[in-house]
Amino acid sequence: MAVVPLQTKHTLRRITNNIPTSHRPSLLRLRFTCSVTTTTKSSPNRQNLVAVNPPLSNDTALRSTWCNRLWVSAGCTTVFVSFVKSIIGGFGSNLWLEPALAGFAGYILADLGSGVYHWATDNYGDGSTPLVGTHVQDSLDHHECPWTITERQFADNLHFLARGTTLMVLPLDLAFDDHVLHGFVSTFAFCVLFCQQFHVWAHGTKSKLPPLVVALQDTGLLVSRTRHLDHHQAPYNNNYCVVSGVWNKVLDGSKFFEALEMVVYFKLGVKPRSWTDPNSDH
Repeated sequence: MAVVPLQTKHTLRRITNNIPTSHRPSLLRLRFTCSVTTTTKSSPNRQNLVAVNPPLSNDTALRSTWCNRLWVSAGCTTVFVSFVKSIIGGFGSNLWLEPALAGFAGYILADLGSGVYHWATDNYGDGSTPLVGTHVQDSLDHHECPWTITERQFADNLHFLARGTTLMVLPLDLAFDDHVLHGFVSTFAFCVLFCQQFHVWAHGTKSKLPPLVVALQDTGLLVSRTRHLDHHQAPYNNNYCVVSGVWNKVLDGSKFFEALEMVVYFKLGVKPRSWTDPNSDH
């Protein structure tokens, strides 16, 4: 029920002059009650003061540590060494087509690999899963608040994959000099290492991205915001690839991941998280 404030054209003294003294305390109590009621109703709505998406730029969990930076540096170094070996081998043999084709294959397969890994961490495991638990939890948090990925600092976002890249590429750098092999390894590892950064750019707006990144997205060499958008819309079980996204139509059109989920379910009895979504077809 709405409360109408009491307004008078006369002062209190003029109103009370004609009221017997014995009745004036009641009037004062009435005025006090009205005052309290009016004050309570004029209080601001606290719900309107709550920020829906508060900025997280000062959140320490999103900041890069020195350990993160060291792993990213190590990953970049191993990839660079592999790339240099491919270039030197090309100059030495005057054979450029083979390492170039190997590099292209690495780029294409990295997109496929990013999709399979993304699908797995989105649908299986939790924060306590061995080896990849941290990344699984990050994936779960990302789907709760997709925009927060753009608040993560560079090394914090890449250090997990940089660690895997270092451990994978370093032995190959030490053991092999084949320039064709390193043509594949350097490109594949580079795309794996930086796929989370490509993912960040897919959540950015063109006006805030570097022009080169926008150009690569427009030509389809990097996954774009438009290509990645469906992944965050119901039923949340498509568009997993985050390097170029070239595999998404093939995998989604053939229902590859849905078939893979059925295999896992019948073999292990484990349901993917996508099945529990209210918009899922399962």
